[in-house]
Amino acid sequence: MGKSMLLRCFCFSSENDPSTNSSANKKRDYPWEVYTLKEIVNATNNFHNDNKIGEGGFGSVYRGRTRKGIAVKRLKTLSAKAEMEFAVEVEILGRVRHKNLLGLRGFYAGDDERLIVYDYMPNHSLITHLHGQLAADCLLDWSRRMSIATGSAEGLAYLHHEANPHIIHRDIKASNVLLDSEFVPKVADFGFAKLIPDGVTHVTTRVKGTLGYLAPEYAMWGKVSESCDVYSFGILLLEIISGRKPLEKLPGGVKRDIVQWVTPLVQKGAFDLIGDPRLKGKLDRSQLKAAVMIAMRCTDGNPENRPLMMDVADWLKWGIGSRKKEIKIVNKVVDDETDGEEEEEEETTDNEGYAMDKSTRRMTGGRAAGGARKD
Repeated sequence: MGKSMLLRCFCFSSENDPSTNSSANKKRDYPWEVYTLKEIVNATNNFHNDNKIGEGGFGSVYRGRTRKGIAVKRLKTLSAKAEMEFAVEVEILGRVRHKNLLGLRGFYAGDDERLIVYDYMPNHSLITHLHGQLAADCLLDWSRRMSIATGSAEGLAYLHHEANPHIIHRDIKASNVLLDSEFVPKVADFGFAKLIPDGVTHVTTRVKGTLGYLAPEYAMWGKVSESCDVYSFGILLLEIISGRKPLEKLPGGVKRDIVQWVTPLVQKGAFDLIGDPRLKGKLDRSQLKAAVMIAMRCTDGNPENRPLMMDVADWLKWGIGSRKKEIKIVNKVVDDETDGEEEEEEETTDNEGYAMDKSTRRMTGGRAAGGARKD
């Protein structure tokens, strides 16, 4: 599949190809635009550092000055791994259309450049508002936070239940939720995504993603399914509610994840201590409790106990306000000890597995039904 995707991506890449001119673009039967390198270089002022708006292991993201505004992801290396992630992202972004997924505007692939073009998101990423430069401004009130959580859940539900074939994102985190001018969330960055054929419940693969968000069965054994995204979303939901990072370092170098922090508070019914203190109590307490309980269901150590993403989206959209649905926790276990072998938050991993803390070793198995696939 990788080679065929690369061929499909690269067949429109040449600057001299007649399909890149405006008349050909008007007649195209594919949903994106094919940019010339000259167009992107001009829009980004030759990838000037003043236009850089993000950076990661893949490379950098630049703002492009065009009539509608664009963002350009520029891969920094052309390894086989980078080529594949580029191909996967273009392939998947070309397939999906949803108000809560970042859409593909176009791409360029030629010589030693691999560029992906998106709509520019003027309100940056969710992580910028929770932990970054805009955190102190507290632009995300309670209503806006719940709207962002609901929209993100709806985007993921589309990937899991409506896209054909179904798509597992594998890297749900705050920095991959972008916000448009109205703070509508757009789930982004599909470089690690997996296409899941009908009848396949999970695949076994190399572990990729961000530590702190990884489901235990995926981190330990590379077993990835839609429920891994559900787990990551549960971590993200707790992060949105509390304003805390997925992993935090305690005195003595011990690390504690957000589930270990929140579980004793839930057991005591101390929900008022869970909400982000920057909100200064300006939140709906019944919604807070319901949202926390949804997050706890999503982060259950046993993937069989986690809800479907479409149910999570439904609970957030209809259950939070109306309280029509009761959410219960199944066998949530707390253990505050750690073995000190976790990694720092916001680090991506490409390992087969890594040491888990004792609380996540209490998992009781994976999906029993359906087929498995290893790649």
